Amino acid sequence: MFRRLKEFFIGSPFDTASLHEHKLSKKLALAVLASDNLSSTAYATEEILLSLTAVAALAAAVSISASIPIAAAIVILTAIVAVSYGQTLHAYPTGGGAYTVAKENLGVTAGLVAGVALLIDYVLTVGVSIAAGIAALTSAFPALYTHRVALCLLALVVILLVNLRGVRESAAIFAGPVYLFIISLAILLIGGLVRVFNGSIAQPEIPTPVQPAVWNWVLVFALLRAFASGCAALTGIEAVANGVRIFRPPVSRNAAITLYVMATLLGVFFLGITVLAHSYAVLPREGETVVSQLGRVVFGTGPLYYLIQAATMLILILAANTSFTGFPRLSSVLAQDRFLPRQLANLGDRLVFSNGVLVLSVAAGALIVVFDAQVHNLIPLYMVGVFLSFTLSQWGMVVHWRHTRERGAVLRATVNAFGGFTTAVVLVVVAVVKFLHGAWIIVVAIPAAVWLCRQVRQHYYVVGRELSLADYEKPEPRRHLAVVPVAGMNRVVLPAIEYARSIAQDVVAVTVNAGNESREQLTGRWSEWAPDVPLVVLDSPYRSITGPLIRFIEEIDGWRDDDLVTVVIPEYVPAHWWELFLHNQTSLMIKAALLFKPKIIVTSVPHHFRR
Repeated sequence: MFRRLKEFFIGSPFDTASLHEHKLSKKLALAVLASDNLSSTAYATEEILLSLTAVAALAAAVSISASIPIAAAIVILTAIVAVSYGQTLHAYPTGGGAYTVAKENLGVTAGLVAGVALLIDYVLTVGVSIAAGIAALTSAFPALYTHRVALCLLALVVILLVNLRGVRESAAIFAGPVYLFIISLAILLIGGLVRVFNGSIAQPEIPTPVQPAVWNWVLVFALLRAFASGCAALTGIEAVANGVRIFRPPVSRNAAITLYVMATLLGVFFLGITVLAHSYAVLPREGETVVSQLGRVVFGTGPLYYLIQAATMLILILAANTSFTGFPRLSSVLAQDRFLPRQLANLGDRLVFSNGVLVLSVAAGALIVVFDAQVHNLIPLYMVGVFLSFTLSQWGMVVHWRHTRERGAVLRATVNAFGGFTTAVVLVVVAVVKFLHGAWIIVVAIPAAVWLCRQVRQHYYVVGRELSLADYEKPEPRRHLAVVPVAGMNRVVLPAIEYARSIAQDVVAVTVNAGNESREQLTGRWSEWAPDVPLVVLDSPYRSITGPLIRFIEEIDGWRDDDLVTVVIPEYVPAHWWELFLHNQTSLMIKAALLFKPKIIVTSVPHHFRR
C-alpha cells in the first residue's frame, strides 16, 4: 500500500543513468531559482515603509520620501552582489556556493558558518514566502485571515509533493505562475506609471519637518532600519550559485545569464513598486498589502486586480520552491563532507535529494506554526544569515583570485572585495537594527548549528576509526550459546529451535510466566517436541515480559567472557499489514532492548502466514 501511494503522489523511480536528462534550460531554471528573489518585490517595499512610518510623527519630512533613495541604494547593492556571484559561478561551477568558496579559501570554520547560515535562511525563506503568499490571498478575501496557518501548511504540503516528483517536473509546474507574476507586475508598473505621467493622480504632499535637530539620531536609526528591512529583496540571489548543477551545459554561462536576468528583473520591479507607492501615497495597513492597495488604486477591483493578486500569491508561495532546490543540494554537499547525516547526500527515487526536502518541510512547518504565519514576525530573522554568507563568499573569492594566475585576477579580486565590504556593512546594519526584533535568535542559532555540524563530523571520524581494519586481529572462534524466547510450543517456535541448533553448540529456551500459571501448564508439551532443549521458566509477578527476559540474557552473557550469545526470536508475520495491530509486538521490544548490548546478537526467525 505504501509503495502504491508513493507512486501515486510522487511517481515511478527514475534511472540514475537518466540524470543528465533532468538538467534545466535557462527559462525553466529562472522559474525555479528566481521565484524567491522576485517574490521579495511584493513585500520589500512594504517593509521599508513600515520602518519609516513608525517614526513619521517625529520626522514626517523624511518618512515616505526617503523610500525611493533607500530602494535605489538596495538596487545598487543588488547589482554589486550579482556581479560578484557571477564571478563565483565561473570559478566554482560544481556548486556549493558560499560554503564551497569559504571552506576552500577561508578555512573549514568559515565554510561551515556560511553553509549553516544559508541552510537557516532557506528554512526562513519557506516560512516567509508562504506566509506572504497567504497574506496576499487574505488581502483579497479577508474572511480567510483567521485560517492563515492552516492555509500555509496546506501550501507547504503541495510544494513538498511537487518537489518530491523531481526538479524537471517542479520546474514545468511552477514556470507558469512565475512568468504570470512577471507579466502581471509589468502590467501594474506600466499602468501605474502611465497614470503618474499623465497627471491623472494628485501628487502627495510632503509634510514639514518637526524639530529635526532633536530627533537626529532617531532619524538615522529609522533610515538604517528601513534600509535593513528592504534588503530582504536580496534574499534568494545566491540560489543560482548553490543550484548551479541543475543547469544544462555550458553550466557556468547559463547560470550567469540566469543570475543577471534575475537581478535585472528584481531591480526594475522593486524600484518601480517603491516609486508607485510614493506616487500614490500608499502606506502599509493591517489586512492588506501594499501591492494589493496599488492594484486597487490603478485598476480598481476588476479582473486585472484579481489577476495581480493571484499572481502575487502564487509567486510568494512558490518562492519557497527556491529553497526546495537550494536546501537539499547544499545539505547534500555538507553531508558528503560528513558535517550532516549521510542520508542527506542520497538521491531519492526521482533523482532529488528527498531526505533534504522532507527535513526542510518539517522545519518550515514548525516555523510557520510557532510564528503564527505572520510575515512581520519572520522578517527580522531573515537577513542576517544570507548577508553573512554573502560576505564570506565574496572575501573567499578575493583569496581565490590572489592565489590564481588567471588573466584579470586583480580586477576580479577588486570587484569581489568591493562586494564583500558592502555586504559586510549591510550585515552589521541588519544585525544591529534587527537584533532586538528577533535577529538575536539567528546570531545564537548559527554558532550552535556549527557546533552540531562539528559533532556530526567527529562522530563519523570515530566510527571510521572503529570500523577500520588497520591493526585489526582476526578473533579466535568462540563458544556460541543461543537463547530462544518462547510463549509455548507451536509452529512458530519449532523452526526457531531448529535454527538455533544449527548455529550454536548450546541452546536454551526461556519463557516468562506473567500470568501466574503452573509450570506444568507452561512445560506441558515441551519435552515431547524438544526434549534436548532445556526450558527455563521465569516468574514475573508484575506481569513484565521484557524485564525478566533481559535480566536472564544478561546473566547468561556474564557466565563466560568468551561466549557469544545469540537471541533467536520466533516471529509471527501476518498476511496483511493491518493485522500487525492485532498482535503483541513483544519481539520489537526485545530487539530494541538488546540493540545496545555488546556481545549479544539478535536474530529473527519469521513465520509468514499465508491464506
